[in-house]
Amino acid sequence: MSDDVRAAGLATAAHDWAAAMVSNDPARIAHFMADDWVIVSESGVSTREQFLALVESGDLTHSAFQIIGDPRIRVHGDSAVVTARITNTAHYRGERFDADEWTTDVFVRRDDRWLCVLSHITAAARA
Repeated sequence: MSDDVRAAGLATAAHDWAAAMVSNDPARIAHFMADDWVIVSESGVSTREQFLALVESGDLTHSAFQIIGDPRIRVHGDSAVVTARITNTAHYRGERFDADEWTTDVFVRRDDRWLCVLSHITAAARA
């Protein structure tokens, strides 16, 4: 399989994952995550279990989650890095947060599909 075909599959996965986030369905979101997935943000490192528990409880919901422009995708064999700008509206324990962020996701190919093992978010600079 060529890197171009793999990159196209990753672009589709990124958009599908964004749709899963707005669904607020923990199982649908988890479909894109490896068991050892973590997210790194300004508050530190959170595990897959911690993140999905927040969604499951309703403490974390998303009403909007959109990739802005085309993601930058680099395939390195059975690993890939996807970088994109994302805008989203989240509610955390009832409080609304609007975010404009740069995200970097590291994917690995396992059992013929791409799974994210690490997500890193950084607030976008205000223009």
